[in-house]
Amino acid sequence: MAEHRSAPLVGRLVVVGLGLIGGSFAKGLRERGMCREVVGVDLDAESRRLAVQLGVVDRCESELAAACVGADVIMLAVPILAMEKVLAQLADLDLGAAVLTDAGSAKGNVVRAARRALGERFARFVPGHPIAGSEKSGVEAANGKLYRRHKVILTPLAETDAGALALVDGLWRALDADVEHMSVEHHDEVLAATSHLPHLLAFGLVDSLAHQSENLEIFRYAAGGFRDFTRIAGSDPLMWHDIFLANREAVLRILDRFRSDLDVLREAVDRGDGHHLLGVFTRARVAREHFSKILAQRAYVDAMHSNDLIFLAQPGGSLSGRIRVPGDKSISHRSIMLGSLAEGTTEVEGFLEGEDALATIQAFRDMGVVIEGPHHGRVTVHGVGLHGLKAPAGPLYMGNSGTSMRLLSGLLAAQPFDTVLTGDPSLSKRPMNRVAKPLREMGAVIDTGPEGRPPLSIKGGQRLTGMHYEMPMASAQVKSCLLLAGLYAEGPTAVTEPAPTRDHTERMLRGFGYPVEVQGATAQVESGHKLTATHIEVPADISSAAFFLVAASIAENSELVLEHVGINPTRTGVIDILKLMGGDITLENQREVGGEPVADIRVRSARLKGIEIPEDLVPLAIDEFPVLFVAAACAEGRTVLRGAEELRVKESDRIQVMADGLQACGVKAEPTPDGIVIDGGPIGGGEVWAHGDHRIAMSFSIASLRASAPIRIHDCANVATSFPNFLALCAQVGVRVAREGEQ
Repeated sequence: MAEHRSAPLVGRLVVVGLGLIGGSFAKGLRERGMCREVVGVDLDAESRRLAVQLGVVDRCESELAAACVGADVIMLAVPILAMEKVLAQLADLDLGAAVLTDAGSAKGNVVRAARRALGERFARFVPGHPIAGSEKSGVEAANGKLYRRHKVILTPLAETDAGALALVDGLWRALDADVEHMSVEHHDEVLAATSHLPHLLAFGLVDSLAHQSENLEIFRYAAGGFRDFTRIAGSDPLMWHDIFLANREAVLRILDRFRSDLDVLREAVDRGDGHHLLGVFTRARVAREHFSKILAQRAYVDAMHSNDLIFLAQPGGSLSGRIRVPGDKSISHRSIMLGSLAEGTTEVEGFLEGEDALATIQAFRDMGVVIEGPHHGRVTVHGVGLHGLKAPAGPLYMGNSGTSMRLLSGLLAAQPFDTVLTGDPSLSKRPMNRVAKPLREMGAVIDTGPEGRPPLSIKGGQRLTGMHYEMPMASAQVKSCLLLAGLYAEGPTAVTEPAPTRDHTERMLRGFGYPVEVQGATAQVESGHKLTATHIEVPADISSAAFFLVAASIAENSELVLEHVGINPTRTGVIDILKLMGGDITLENQREVGGEPVADIRVRSARLKGIEIPEDLVPLAIDEFPVLFVAAACAEGRTVLRGAEELRVKESDRIQVMADGLQACGVKAEPTPDGIVIDGGPIGGGEVWAHGDHRIAMSFSIASLRASAPIRIHDCANVATSFPNFLALCAQVGVRVAREGEQ
């Protein structure tokens, strides 16, 4: 297939050094028609001949002066230690307004040399570094697609000309590279850690083993892991010699840090300290899996932020069968938090392996807790006790999990170390003053971002004082945050809620042997007790089950059983509301598991009718309202919701976003400041936007069961973070929704 050609960005491009890096840059831009002429410079006559023959350049020169006549852009792709000599030669030439750039991997060294050599022309120099390569080298390995979906880092200085920077940035983007800008110092530190140190270790290990064995006998017994680890020791020795000398300050800093960690690891092996080894190995495995996931998803082009993962939901269908939805997210979060602070080893089964709950696991790993798994829903937490957490090396990243951030803020407010809690763009828009304000009243020192939003900066070493807090609005997260802070506070900490909210924290604290006093709407704890490790079986999440409760209710000729669902009375508002609407729902095989009531739920098709939703049920169904709005759209008559302003500050403004989507499908839905009015009737097809909110995306997937045409749902990527097998379960029971293109 012919390469797409664009209008030229520059007239004459000169590439000095026609190895893999420079040759691929030249060839890619030439193939795309980005330059009217591409001129190569190389000292090797054979490289010059091959460069023209292979279509890498239009022509070649052996002399820099001849090549640079009339140049618009000059790319320096020579070895690091040769860069200073080339820059000195360029300083003696009349380059006019030419823009200079480079591809060296040690930017501090290159920038210092360029500043010395170029003088006033330094403003036209744009330092750069493509993070791409191959085991092959030389001009014959030049590949015009080498940089596609690979990072290219530009490190402009304060004096760098904006037009020059934009031009170099545009050339790399024309090669489909993912371009980022960062400081010289940050670049050299990052590369020292992620590229230079691994190469140093690989060269050193192979050399060390080769020293120790006659005729390299030891390598006969090396397995694939050794081969994979040491593959990079086959890289060009001269190039790496130059890099280590050029970036030695940053490499030495990283090497000293690694050597210190290696000494600690050696001591652990010497002592037979399996706990320390397990901690290192579990943290490393998770970090490696995260890195692999980034590569697999091609995060270099940030596919997750394309905001256009589309679900296509086909109309009609009925449901049947038995399914078990994923484990309860609220209980999964708390099992890790309390298990980490307990004394002993806690076993968790049924853990939800979604990204929100995994963020909680990672946070506690970062604070020194050894956690095995999850594997098939099983997690083993080696608790460190209430006072055993350690300072994390950097900010704790909560992803999209508001539960993680709000509950952790209570635990961290009394730790002896400082912490910073950050999140993704969605979480960074959510209000945190609702926990920061009462924690400050207890003595915590917490700073937030603008308007009380993340990040949260928590000052360690504070003495907390217990208090009686009357919550202005019902929130299980605020209640739990303050109760967890109360485990460390002087005197009792009591929280009174204006309406009942989920009580998983109170139940689980008791399950770990920590006394909790509950009288009416007030829960109270005090410090001085301990958490003792236990076994936790996480029931299926009623919030996830809710989508299928509504689905089987609205689809004709349906009967579905949802197994082992948690029916905590503070969470069953969705069942109560559906029953008030005429839903046919029965609880079977009711039992208690680990302090939480569970049941199998049987749901059959029913003619739903519109109702005024009792306000006392609102806090008990706050997360389930998006799909309940779908039930209301299918009901006869009008449904009115009031007292649910909390829905406007979830992952999206769920009142407005659901109203917009329902209206797009022909449903009469009128949002109000604290709720919505929905008149049931026919549902058409249409285009709706989930705004990155998983519950919106899944709700409109369910709405398709009563639609007259397909519903196309945009921005569905976050479904995988909270309900990883949603599409598979839909297919299993008869809901016809899939990623667009996979039907």
